[in-house]
Amino acid sequence: MRDVRMRGFRKRASVEEAVATLASRTGELEAERVRVTEAAGRVLAEDVAAAASVPHFRRAAMDGWAVVGESTFGASTYAPVSLVLIGEARPGRPFAGVLRRGEAVRITTGAPVPEGADAVLMAERAEEVTRGGQTIVSVAEPVSPGKHVGGIGEDVPAGTIVARRGRKLRPQDVGLLASVGAGLVPVVRRPRVRVVITGDELLAPGSMPEGSCIVDSNSVVLAALVARDGGALSPTVRAVDRYELVRDAIAGGDEDVVLVSGGSSVGPEDHAPLALAEIGEVTVHGVAMRPSSPAGFGFVPGRDRPRPVFLLPGNPVSCLCAYEFFAGPTIRAFGGLPRAWPHARGKGRLVAKIVSELGRVDYVRVQYDGALVTPIMTSGASILSSTTRADGVVLVPAGSEGHGEGEEVEVFLYD
Repeated sequence: MRDVRMRGFRKRASVEEAVATLASRTGELEAERVRVTEAAGRVLAEDVAAAASVPHFRRAAMDGWAVVGESTFGASTYAPVSLVLIGEARPGRPFAGVLRRGEAVRITTGAPVPEGADAVLMAERAEEVTRGGQTIVSVAEPVSPGKHVGGIGEDVPAGTIVARRGRKLRPQDVGLLASVGAGLVPVVRRPRVRVVITGDELLAPGSMPEGSCIVDSNSVVLAALVARDGGALSPTVRAVDRYELVRDAIAGGDEDVVLVSGGSSVGPEDHAPLALAEIGEVTVHGVAMRPSSPAGFGFVPGRDRPRPVFLLPGNPVSCLCAYEFFAGPTIRAFGGLPRAWPHARGKGRLVAKIVSELGRVDYVRVQYDGALVTPIMTSGASILSSTTRADGVVLVPAGSEGHGEGEEVEVFLYD
């Protein structure tokens, strides 16, 4: 590859070309099985069928008494029907006998309905009284057979497909999987990601800025983005601006994805592209976008497949932008998630124009109140606070010279 240090880029790839190249060379990882208690947020690798019905026994849908419905016919407030109480059923503690006409079993919601019973009489429709040493259920209103009884498989019949391949499992999904007897769940393996931070001037997060040194913020941002996109983050690797150390930091480990922050531009100590070229290939270096034009990516050999390495500029907003366009979609695809940006979207009208250049994609930070879109004037690639003041971004495509005041635009929302 051409060494761009102190020379500049002769040519930049289009965002469209770069994205298409990544899509053609990266895809879903293999499946693994995890405990159902750990499956929330993961993507199913196979359809899952119910191994058991839910419920797998007849259960009460109300508190009251289990009865033979026919034995309550004719009951009224003025002429109550009397049933003999013979026992009780609670969840996990069923009544062991067989119920017959003229008898009742006290029952609570979720308890197994006794053999012989075909209805549950609601607690509000009767009362218990004592007569001659017996407890009698005095029924003031009849109940029809089948009333307030949940049948076997009423919720889920055994053998039913309860979750399809490709579904990102929500809390209620894993609850249903647990209820049908799933112990281990087949999911797409979560991609392992290593972040490499380069730069002599950087202090670890949590440090106080001092002298000519600044605190590394990119590793904190990238860690949160990787977690958002379903990746499993390895410990951050830090490398000062020496070629051999940067090369070894990129080559080390066996993670599925490597994110290199810094060292990708045209300065004399921007070693990452040449180091990547030595140990693998640089597929794209330099992209027609603002910010983040020095971004790029390539691949290094892996055990099962080539592993993508993303060259993310050191300026914080450029780093964020390059991640969103290239690294984020790849990490999501590895884990079985859609490549599309995961942001909510809104539409509004610009209160000021946005100017761009043909052939370049612009990532424009904006404020948004649900109706009006205001571009943030401070837009330098090193001004991270501009992203905290922003509610989201407007993407200006390469075929546009911008948007005029009053024009409706789409906003990708940070929240």
